[in-house]
Amino acid sequence: MAAESSNPRTVEEIFKDFSGRRSGFLRALSSDVDKFYSLCDPEMENLCLYGHPNGTWEVNLPAEEVPPELPEPALGINFARDGMQRKDWLSLVAVHSDCWLLSVSSYFGARLNRNERKRLFSLINDLPTLFEVVTGRKPIKDKPSMDLGSKSKNGVKRSMEGQTKSTPKLMEESYEDEEDEHGDTFCGSCGGNYTNDEFWICCDVCERWYHGKCVKITPTKAESIKQYKCPSCCSKKGRQ
Repeated sequence: MAAESSNPRTVEEIFKDFSGRRSGFLRALSSDVDKFYSLCDPEMENLCLYGHPNGTWEVNLPAEEVPPELPEPALGINFARDGMQRKDWLSLVAVHSDCWLLSVSSYFGARLNRNERKRLFSLINDLPTLFEVVTGRKPIKDKPSMDLGSKSKNGVKRSMEGQTKSTPKLMEESYEDEEDEHGDTFCGSCGGNYTNDEFWICCDVCERWYHGKCVKITPTKAESIKQYKCPSCCSKKGRQ
């Protein structure tokens, strides 16, 4: 039996699939570790560790079909078992399992848009990696960053003090590291690059970002807008 396949499509469904598979890996590498260790006999053929969406795990041969239905996990994890210290081998398996979880989520998320992919990664990134759990390392907490996507296409605006409230997707004064994060964002009106000392707003139709001053929207005015349409999208609607 190869990797159990589901067909998640939305951010929430893909994250649920990720969480289930991750739970299976955690069981194999913690509460079921002795059983997992014994199943990975170096005398066996190339073995893989699979995590399934229902929270179970399995050591088995790789999928026979080429190409496989899902990305395949690391092949031959059993061969290195007796050549390494147990904790180092488990850490190595954890790293490869982290990589596989991300690859499966990327596979399912291929049709997501940019903001949806960013929200999916944010959900995943809030969880400690398998490697961090297995090695006992505590994940380093980063400064809060702005979430550009949500179920209702609304973003989150964070003030310099870190207070949060729901608004249309806004890009306002925030933390210094946001400038790197949004360095490839350009104003749909003037073409200017993003800087974190200016107010920005995103069109909920075409998802382009604009300087507030370029589209004559102030932070105060944006608070009362449920769905923002940029001038370009408004003019297109008028021509239809």
